[in-house]
This record gives sequence, structure tokens and C-alpha cells, in this order.
Amino acid sequence: MPPEADPNQLLLQAKEGDPGAREELIHRFTPFILAVTSRATGRFIHLGEDDEASIGLMAFNEAIDSFRPGRGSSFLTLAETIIRRRLVDYFRREGRHRRVLSLQVLEQETAAAVDPLGGEEINLVHEMADRRREIERYREELAGFGITLADLVKGSPQHQDARDRALAAARVVAANPLLSQYLRERKALPLKALEKSVAISRKTLERHRKYIIAAAVMLIGDYEYLASYIGQNKRGGQDA
Repeated sequence: MPPEADPNQLLLQAKEGDPGAREELIHRFTPFILAVTSRATGRFIHLGEDDEASIGLMAFNEAIDSFRPGRGSSFLTLAETIIRRRLVDYFRREGRHRRVLSLQVLEQETAAAVDPLGGEEINLVHEMADRRREIERYREELAGFGITLADLVKGSPQHQDARDRALAAARVVAANPLLSQYLRERKALPLKALEKSVAISRKTLERHRKYIIAAAVMLIGDYEYLASYIGQNKRGGQDA
């Protein structure tokens, strides 16, 4: 399948039973699928590591079969709706409580099928690809600190107030040139100096060390998309 193939044409060919077109369409939209899944779960989802990624891929495949041309809604709107619904079903079965859209909101979203993909959707695909590359770059940088994305999933503070304190500590590190230099050069959190700068105990700082480091690395680095996940706007300031 040529890489320049039109997504609209791929969509039609996939619906007509072309397995190559279906595979190419899913591959091309994988960044979009992972972005939707990550937003729905409230954490980064990594292909090949998280069950939610498989759920998202299967839901996208379902959306291909469900779409009907000429209903006034875009294919990506339909795909996102189905992905979120299947994640809700999954969380119900697993008995897990993650940050997902409520069923009431989901039921209000249109499940109408789609017109061909327009310029807005194509731009979104490119943005999702940029996000995916940024996540990969972030994952590689974290590896230099001996931290994986799986570590962050397991070690993230469970309560909002604890997350807020950890993020506050990360912002102190990112804003202080000496502390950020210490972090980059020694690949470690400057616990002694940080303890004097924040109203957080040394024990708590150590407990959330990986999370604080990961957040500080994100803030220090050029991660314009990922920064939004921790309430940081693209200009480097904190969102209201």
C-alpha cells in the first residue's frame, strides 16, 4: 500500500474487504488511537505493553465496519466514541476505576457514521503522530534515569493532593537552574536541597522520587504536548 494513499480511499477499501487497506489505515491512525486511549484512561498508554492499547485498536477496527457515509459526522468522531465506549466496558469488567468519560456523556455523543476525512481530520492525524514521537523521545530520556513508563503507572501518587505536592516539587526543580542541572548531570533528584524548598517531607520525596523526576524532565525538556497532561501550557506556564 503506497504511503501517500488517501485515508478516505483506504477507509472505503477497508470497508469493501481489502485487508491491506484496513491494516494500513489502522497503522496510520495508531497515534490517534493511543492518544484517545491515553486521554480516556488518564495515563500514557504504550503499544504492546498495555491492554488498553489493544482495546483501542480493536475498537478502531470496529469503527471501520460501523461507519456509514453521508451521515454528517466524521470518521474520527465515530472512532473516538467507540474507543471510549469499549474502554468503559473493559473497566466495568475489570472492576477498575480510572478517569474515563461517564456513560451519560458518552450516550450523548453521536454515533452517526461519517463523511470522508477532511482537512481537520488529516491535521489531527499529523498532530497525533507528533505526540507519538514526543512520547517515544520522552521514554528514551526517562530510560537515562532508569525509569520506565510502566514505573510511572505503578508509582504515581494515588491521591490528588499527593500528586499536586509531587508536581509542585517537580516545578521547583525545573524552575531552579542549579537543581535542574543537578538532575540532568547526576540523574538523581536533589533531595537535600529540594527538601529545603518545599513543604514536603524527605520520606515523601523519596517515595515519589520517580514521579517527581519524570515530571521535572517533562517540564525542563521541550515536550509541548505532554506538558498539558500535568497542567502546563505550551508556553511553559501553569494552566488555570
